[in-house]
Formats: sequence, C-alpha cells, structure tokens
Amino acid sequence: MDVITSNPALLANAEKFRPYVGRRVRTVVKVNRFEGGNLHCQAPDGPHIVVRQVPRNEEFTQFVEVIGVVEGDTALRAEICTNFGDRFDLEQFSKLCDMANGSYRDIFMLRRRGQDFLASNK
Repeated sequence: MDVITSNPALLANAEKFRPYVGRRVRTVVKVNRFEGGNLHCQAPDGPHIVVRQVPRNEEFTQFVEVIGVVEGDTALRAEICTNFGDRFDLEQFSKLCDMANGSYRDIFMLRRRGQDFLASNK
C-alpha cells in the first residue's frame, strides 16, 4: 500500500528520541512551565524534556500534544502545539509509543512501495 505523505510525525516518548534525531515526531507532554519561548515538561515516560521554539505564546493546558523535530535526547523543536486539556493518561500514551515502535510497528509506521518509511528516508 502506498501512502502519500511528505513528512509523517511518528509517535515517540523520550526513550525513542535518540533514534529519531532530525526526524519529525508526535508526543504528548505534561507542562511544568513556559519560559522564554520554551516549554519545560515531562515526557510520557517520565524524563524532563524541553520543547524549543514553541510557535505561540498563550496559556497552555496541563497536557499538550507536540509535533516537532527531535534535536536530541531531551529536546524537540516545536512545529505544532495543541492543548490536550488537564486530564490525560501519560502512562498509557507512553505504552502506545512503545507499541508503535515495537511489536505493532507495522500498524503505525507508514509504508512506501513495500518498504518501511524510516528505512527508505535515512
């Protein structure tokens, strides 16, 4: 099955950041504070991460979905931030990230001409 997309956002928790440096991911974080255009937050699997260059300066809810490019083990450069409200189960989302990058990868990863999208875009 061919999927037409130029830049997918893969599900990731902080544990998965290292292999995705330079790639676009999607995650949900718990906001600790917003300071100097950066969100300081808790990743779904617990570590502290920084979301840099947040595209808007407004009130954030406790949980925010971030789509952005991984810059390192604990940093993302934000493209899109969406408020997810004040009730969200980070633990379950982290398990979803693990499944999306593990035993259920074929369900979540995009395929192009029969190849794994990640393998074809390295």
